[in-house]
Amino acid sequence: MKRLVFLISAILLFSCADQKVNKEDLHYLNGYWEIQKVEFPNGQIKEYKANTMVDYIQLENEKGIRKKVQPRLDGTFIITEDEEPFELISLKEEFAFHYKNSLSERQEKLMALDSLSFITQNEEGIRYFYIRFQPISIQL
Repeated sequence: MKRLVFLISAILLFSCADQKVNKEDLHYLNGYWEIQKVEFPNGQIKEYKANTMVDYIQLENEKGIRKKVQPRLDGTFIITEDEEPFELISLKEEFAFHYKNSLSERQEKLMALDSLSFITQNEEGIRYFYIRFQPISIQL
């Protein structure tokens, strides 16, 4: 039992370790993403088993938008009015989403990115884990 707990702890530690994000990989951000889980600084984890909304990210030349959309069973999306422009800024070999509007300004550091997932961390140390959205395919 102790070995199993150690093994699971080791896997979690390595899977959550910071990974360097390369500029060449930033194009992976384009597309549809669903939140998988949120990790709080106190160790608490909130998992999302099903999402009714997903994020659509469009990035071009370090400027982009993040928009909430609702997937439908026919493969289309209901597009909401929630659109947040951002700038992807470079910080000492790291990248961060920089959001600014008339009410607030905030940043989320891009901790890891590949073609299927990405992780961000906000200024309070909360980590957000996203996976690439896979539409439900129903055969009629």
